[in-house]
Amino acid sequence: MNKENISKSVIKRLPRYYRFISELDEQGVDRVSSGQLAEIMRTTASQVRQDLNHFGGFGHQGYGYPVPKLKEEIKNILGLNKTHKAVLIGAGHIGTAIAAHMDFENMGFSLEGIFDTNKRIIGDKIRKVEIYEIEVLRDFCKAKGISAAFLCIPRESAPGVVKVLNEGGVNSFWNFTHYDINADYPDAIVENVHLSDMLMTLCYSMKELED
Repeated sequence: MNKENISKSVIKRLPRYYRFISELDEQGVDRVSSGQLAEIMRTTASQVRQDLNHFGGFGHQGYGYPVPKLKEEIKNILGLNKTHKAVLIGAGHIGTAIAAHMDFENMGFSLEGIFDTNKRIIGDKIRKVEIYEIEVLRDFCKAKGISAAFLCIPRESAPGVVKVLNEGGVNSFWNFTHYDINADYPDAIVENVHLSDMLMTLCYSMKELED
């Protein structure tokens, strides 16, 4: 498998494959054809075959894809068979909701700590994960071997927090701020989540339908 030839768009489709294949597995489906998978994914059978062939194919002509095996293969490709230690910064509305409801354990992460500047909530817990004061963040990351951080803080706070995280050995970020981490840390691994951009895209799509 030549990873250099795999486009970002293919990689971004893998979680959707994994989600739908997992649902089929839970339903007791033993195998699925590229055509059936394409219908679920709202794409074409040739696109499904092309996507999966990047990683070895996993199917047999005339038989399709064995669902349990395909689920495990995609799980391994995504790295979900490993566990990365992570921290969450910001126990406001978004941070609390993410800490309370995200199934980190099945997505390759272990949430080790939550950090906030609000002294009133220090020592509280969300799903058994303790909230710590932000001042101990660097030492905590070094001591625990943290490799990822989920940023749920205002944009103006992000540069200083990312600097501390970087000094603590953290180089991977799930970024809910509008701070461009890669501008200052080109080697960082960043997944940006711009909720306002997504909402404006929805608004545009609704406008197009109305016009």
